[in-house]
Amino acid sequence: MARQVTGAARRVADAAEVLRDEKFNARRGELAEAALETLGELGFARTSLREIAQNSAFTHGVFHYYFSDKLDLICCCVRHYKAKCVTRYDEVVATATSRDELTEGFLAKLAATLQNEARMHRLWYDLRSQAMFEAAFRKDVIEIDKSLEAMIWRIAYRYAELGGKRPASSPAALYALFDGLFQSALLKHLAGDKTAIPELLDEVRRLLPTVC
Repeated sequence: MARQVTGAARRVADAAEVLRDEKFNARRGELAEAALETLGELGFARTSLREIAQNSAFTHGVFHYYFSDKLDLICCCVRHYKAKCVTRYDEVVATATSRDELTEGFLAKLAATLQNEARMHRLWYDLRSQAMFEAAFRKDVIEIDKSLEAMIWRIAYRYAELGGKRPASSPAALYALFDGLFQSALLKHLAGDKTAIPELLDEVRRLLPTVC
Protein backbone atom coordinates (compact mmCIF):
# COMPACT_ATOMS: atom_id res chain seq x y z
CA MET A 1 0.00 0.00 0.00
CA ALA A 2 2.78 2.40 0.96
CA ARG A 3 4.52 1.58 -2.30
CA GLN A 4 1.36 2.46 -4.26
CA VAL A 5 1.04 5.77 -2.44
CA THR A 6 4.70 6.53 -3.09
CA GLY A 7 4.27 5.70 -6.77
CA ALA A 8 1.19 7.90 -7.05
CA ALA A 9 2.97 10.78 -5.30
CA ARG A 10 5.90 10.44 -7.68
CA ARG A 11 3.59 10.57 -10.69
CA VAL A 12 1.90 13.68 -9.32
CA ALA A 13 5.29 15.29 -8.69
CA ASP A 14 6.46 14.38 -12.20
CA ALA A 15 3.30 15.81 -13.75
CA ALA A 16 3.71 19.02 -11.75
CA GLU A 17 7.31 19.33 -12.92
CA VAL A 18 6.28 18.84 -16.56
CA LEU A 19 3.60 21.52 -16.14
CA ARG A 20 6.15 23.92 -14.62
CA ASP A 21 8.52 23.28 -17.52
CA GLU A 22 5.74 23.86 -20.05
CA LYS A 23 4.77 27.14 -18.40
CA PHE A 24 8.42 28.21 -18.19
CA ASN A 25 9.01 27.45 -21.86
CA ALA A 26 5.75 29.13 -22.87
CA ARG A 27 6.86 32.25 -21.01
CA ARG A 28 10.24 32.14 -22.76
CA GLY A 29 8.41 31.94 -26.09
CA GLU A 30 6.28 34.95 -25.16
CA LEU A 31 9.36 36.95 -24.21
CA ALA A 32 11.16 35.87 -27.38
CA GLU A 33 8.23 37.12 -29.47
CA ALA A 34 8.40 40.46 -27.64
CA ALA A 35 12.15 40.75 -28.22
CA LEU A 36 12.13 39.94 -31.93
CA GLU A 37 11.17 43.42 -33.08
CA THR A 38 14.09 45.08 -31.28
CA LEU A 39 16.56 42.40 -32.32
CA GLY A 40 15.43 42.58 -35.92
CA GLU A 41 15.88 46.34 -35.89
CA LEU A 42 19.26 46.59 -34.13
CA GLY A 43 20.90 43.21 -34.72
CA PHE A 44 22.99 41.06 -32.39
CA ALA A 45 25.94 43.34 -31.66
CA ARG A 46 23.94 46.50 -30.95
CA THR A 47 21.29 44.97 -28.68
CA SER A 48 21.40 44.35 -24.92
CA LEU A 49 18.83 42.78 -22.59
CA ARG A 50 18.19 46.23 -21.14
CA GLU A 51 17.42 47.70 -24.58
CA ILE A 52 15.11 44.80 -25.36
CA ALA A 53 13.26 45.33 -22.07
CA GLN A 54 12.94 49.06 -22.72
CA ASN A 55 11.24 48.34 -26.03
CA SER A 56 8.83 45.74 -24.65
CA ALA A 57 6.15 45.42 -21.98
CA PHE A 58 8.48 43.38 -19.76
CA THR A 59 11.09 44.46 -17.23
CA HIS A 60 14.81 43.89 -17.42
CA GLY A 61 14.51 41.58 -14.39
CA VAL A 62 11.94 39.38 -16.10
CA PHE A 63 14.25 38.82 -19.07
CA HIS A 64 17.13 37.99 -16.70
CA TYR A 65 14.97 35.48 -14.85
CA TYR A 66 14.01 33.52 -17.96
CA PHE A 67 17.26 33.86 -19.92
CA SER A 68 20.79 33.33 -18.63
CA ASP A 69 22.20 36.01 -20.95
CA LYS A 70 21.72 37.74 -24.29
CA LEU A 71 22.98 34.71 -26.21
CA ASP A 72 20.32 32.51 -24.61
CA LEU A 73 17.58 35.00 -25.51
CA ILE A 74 18.72 35.46 -29.10
CA CYS A 75 18.97 31.72 -29.72
CA CYS A 76 15.46 31.32 -28.32
CA CYS A 77 14.18 34.19 -30.48
CA VAL A 78 15.56 32.81 -33.70
CA ARG A 79 14.39 29.26 -32.93
CA HIS A 80 10.94 30.66 -32.15
CA TYR A 81 10.74 32.60 -35.41
CA LYS A 82 12.24 29.97 -37.66
CA ALA A 83 9.94 27.28 -36.22
CA LYS A 84 7.11 29.19 -37.87
CA CYS A 85 9.11 29.89 -41.04
CA VAL A 86 9.83 26.27 -41.89
CA THR A 87 6.11 25.47 -42.28
CA ARG A 88 5.32 28.56 -44.38
CA TYR A 89 5.14 26.68 -47.67
CA ASP A 90 3.68 23.40 -46.43
CA GLU A 91 0.10 24.21 -47.43
CA VAL A 92 1.21 25.11 -50.94
CA VAL A 93 3.18 21.88 -51.21
CA ALA A 94 0.26 19.82 -49.89
CA THR A 95 -2.46 21.34 -52.08
CA ALA A 96 -0.73 22.07 -55.41
CA THR A 97 -1.88 19.77 -58.20
CA SER A 98 0.43 21.08 -60.94
CA ARG A 99 3.89 22.53 -61.32
CA ASP A 100 2.48 25.92 -62.25
CA GLU A 101 0.23 25.99 -59.20
CA LEU A 102 3.11 25.06 -56.90
CA THR A 103 5.41 27.63 -58.51
CA GLU A 104 2.96 30.50 -58.19
CA GLY A 105 2.00 29.60 -54.63
CA PHE A 106 5.63 29.31 -53.58
CA LEU A 107 6.63 32.57 -55.25
CA ALA A 108 3.72 34.47 -53.70
CA LYS A 109 4.75 33.43 -50.20
CA LEU A 110 8.42 34.01 -50.98
CA ALA A 111 7.70 37.58 -52.07
CA ALA A 112 5.51 38.20 -49.01
CA THR A 113 8.09 37.04 -46.49
CA LEU A 114 10.87 39.07 -48.11
CA GLN A 115 8.67 42.15 -48.25
CA ASN A 116 7.12 41.90 -44.78
CA GLU A 117 9.69 40.10 -42.66
CA ALA A 118 12.99 41.40 -43.96
CA ARG A 119 14.27 42.41 -40.51
CA MET A 120 13.66 38.94 -39.11
CA HIS A 121 15.54 37.33 -41.98
CA ARG A 122 18.34 39.86 -41.46
CA LEU A 123 18.53 38.77 -37.82
CA TRP A 124 18.86 35.14 -38.90
CA TYR A 125 21.76 35.88 -41.24
CA ASP A 126 23.35 38.01 -38.52
CA LEU A 127 23.15 35.11 -36.08
CA ARG A 128 24.44 32.63 -38.63
CA SER A 129 27.47 34.85 -39.24
CA GLN A 130 28.03 35.24 -35.49
CA ALA A 131 28.08 31.45 -35.17
CA MET A 132 31.42 31.49 -36.99
CA PHE A 133 32.87 33.22 -33.92
CA GLU A 134 30.48 32.41 -31.08
CA ALA A 135 30.39 28.71 -30.19
CA ALA A 136 27.18 29.14 -28.17
CA PHE A 137 25.23 29.73 -31.39
CA ARG A 138 26.55 26.87 -33.48
CA LYS A 139 24.31 24.00 -32.39
CA ASP A 140 21.15 26.07 -32.84
CA VAL A 141 22.30 27.51 -36.16
CA ILE A 142 23.14 24.08 -37.55
CA GLU A 143 19.77 22.70 -36.44
CA ILE A 144 17.88 25.64 -37.95
CA ASP A 145 19.86 25.34 -41.18
CA LYS A 146 18.90 21.67 -41.43
CA SER A 147 15.21 22.49 -40.91
CA LEU A 148 15.38 25.15 -43.64
CA GLU A 149 17.16 22.70 -45.93
CA ALA A 150 14.32 20.23 -45.36
CA MET A 151 11.79 22.98 -46.13
CA ILE A 152 13.39 23.68 -49.53
CA TRP A 153 13.67 19.97 -50.24
CA ARG A 154 9.92 19.47 -49.65
CA ILE A 155 9.18 22.14 -52.24
CA ALA A 156 11.69 20.82 -54.77
CA TYR A 157 10.68 17.20 -54.32
CA ARG A 158 6.99 17.96 -54.80
CA TYR A 159 7.75 20.13 -57.84
CA ALA A 160 9.76 17.32 -59.40
CA GLU A 161 7.11 14.76 -58.47
CA LEU A 162 4.39 16.78 -60.22
CA GLY A 163 6.50 16.56 -63.37
CA GLY A 164 7.16 12.84 -62.98
CA LYS A 165 10.80 13.48 -62.10
CA ARG A 166 13.21 13.58 -59.19
CA PRO A 167 15.31 16.55 -58.07
CA ALA A 168 18.62 16.69 -59.92
CA SER A 169 20.58 17.93 -56.88
CA SER A 170 21.02 16.94 -53.25
CA PRO A 171 19.03 18.66 -50.47
CA ALA A 172 22.18 20.46 -49.29
CA ALA A 173 23.03 21.76 -52.78
CA LEU A 174 19.48 22.96 -53.43
CA TYR A 175 19.34 24.74 -50.09
CA ALA A 176 22.68 26.46 -50.69
CA LEU A 177 21.44 27.62 -54.09
CA PHE A 178 18.09 29.00 -52.96
CA ASP A 179 19.49 30.44 -49.73
CA GLY A 180 22.18 32.30 -51.66
CA LEU A 181 19.60 33.81 -53.98
CA PHE A 182 17.38 34.80 -51.07
CA GLN A 183 20.19 36.37 -49.06
CA SER A 184 21.36 38.38 -52.06
CA ALA A 185 17.82 39.61 -52.73
CA LEU A 186 17.38 40.47 -49.04
CA LEU A 187 20.47 42.67 -49.07
CA LYS A 188 19.28 44.49 -52.20
CA HIS A 189 15.80 44.91 -50.73
CA LEU A 190 17.18 46.36 -47.48
CA ALA A 191 19.23 48.77 -49.59
CA GLY A 192 16.03 50.05 -51.20
CA ASP A 193 16.35 48.25 -54.54
CA LYS A 194 12.78 47.98 -55.88
CA THR A 195 13.81 45.32 -58.38
CA ALA A 196 15.13 42.92 -55.73
CA ILE A 197 11.92 40.95 -55.19
CA PRO A 198 10.77 40.76 -58.85
CA GLU A 199 14.26 39.67 -59.92
CA LEU A 200 14.35 36.98 -57.23
CA LEU A 201 10.98 35.62 -58.36
CA ASP A 202 12.07 35.59 -62.01
CA GLU A 203 15.29 33.77 -61.10
CA VAL A 204 13.49 31.12 -59.05
CA ARG A 205 10.89 30.65 -61.79
CA ARG A 206 13.69 30.01 -64.32
CA LEU A 207 15.69 27.87 -61.91
CA LEU A 208 13.06 25.39 -60.68
CA PRO A 209 12.68 23.43 -63.97
CA THR A 210 16.44 23.05 -64.31
CA VAL A 211 17.04 21.50 -60.89
CA CYS A 212 13.75 19.64 -60.43
